Amino acid sequence: MKILTVLTYYRPHTSGLTIYAERLAKAFVKRGHEVTVMTTQYDPSLPREEIMDGVKVIRVPVMFRISKGVIAPTFGLVATKLVARHDVVQMHLPQFDAPGVALRGRLFGKPAVLTYHCDLQLPTGLFNRLVNGIVDLMNNAAGFLSNHIVTYTQDYADNSPYLSRYASKLTPILPPVEMPIPTSEAVSAFAHDHHTDERKPVIGMVTRFASEKGVEVLLDALPIILKKYPKAQVLYAGQHQNVMGEQAYFDRLYPKIREYEASGHWTFLGNLSPIQLAAVYPNLDVLTVPSLNSTEAFGLVQIEAMMNGVPSVPSALPGVRQPVSMHGMGRVAKIGDSASLAESILEVLNEPKKFQGDIEDIKASYDPDSIAQQYEKLFARLMGKQ
Repeated sequence: MKILTVLTYYRPHTSGLTIYAERLAKAFVKRGHEVTVMTTQYDPSLPREEIMDGVKVIRVPVMFRISKGVIAPTFGLVATKLVARHDVVQMHLPQFDAPGVALRGRLFGKPAVLTYHCDLQLPTGLFNRLVNGIVDLMNNAAGFLSNHIVTYTQDYADNSPYLSRYASKLTPILPPVEMPIPTSEAVSAFAHDHHTDERKPVIGMVTRFASEKGVEVLLDALPIILKKYPKAQVLYAGQHQNVMGEQAYFDRLYPKIREYEASGHWTFLGNLSPIQLAAVYPNLDVLTVPSLNSTEAFGLVQIEAMMNGVPSVPSALPGVRQPVSMHGMGRVAKIGDSASLAESILEVLNEPKKFQGDIEDIKASYDPDSIAQQYEKLFARLMGKQ
């Protein structure tokens, strides 16, 4: 099967969406499919074409950027050529160009499947309201023109104004999640470098520094946690500097973070490779995902942590609350409520044995090969082969 995957950003850009797309594309290749990723050349230093882990990546030049979006005038021309050459088109939303790609799928008789990752909610402001409105318009056009839509969970679909409009052509498929196995030496070296044996418990947060991630909720919860555990520390893995559109947010929170850095209660680890991150998780006592709005639809890092025996404390957002609900490894806190977050984290830290789960079952549920097979069945059905 020739599969065309279309999305605005692809690797080496790091986000939950790009990691999902990469894992799925690689799984398709391992299963014998020919996979092409069409994306944008968001960084001019990236090659226009390359092969990454057996996946052909084609990047369309960008003329300019609007907020977190990009304008690539030749995107439609390249899409026309590529859609015609492939058997099925899989698009990742949110994506400004998706309606045009889905329309080309219709015109060429190629099934167009949307993987909907999250609702887009930019910060308040006149310009951002305009951007949100345009994205909503394009997403709805893509939903109308596509043959089918995939989302992570039914919980998120039931609470998404967008997905609820397309319930008749919606299939929940769990996201692909895999982690490399770190050496015991790497885990021990990380523990030594960051004093995780002496400065406990260790609270992890793994995400880019963005306003929807609720970093301030954890900051406000820390004083409560430190009263019970004076040596507690936060390890923050992910890009925290020069995040597109988030500099003002970082500048607002950093003075407080700097105080915690100085006292050894907060450490930024930076953007880590999968193998580096794999050495971090075994050193955590709990992970938290205190996200604030529906731009977070699941929180893949929760599953990565659970695969390492680490429980999670997410906010009660639809979809984001599902990993804990499904696997019993953690507690769910109220959205945007620092006291609730602190209480939930403390409960998990106080009774760790209560929040253990079936790690092998979790790994099997999110195995990229298994997820790719579910997509294959959907593609085959849409192509009239089932």
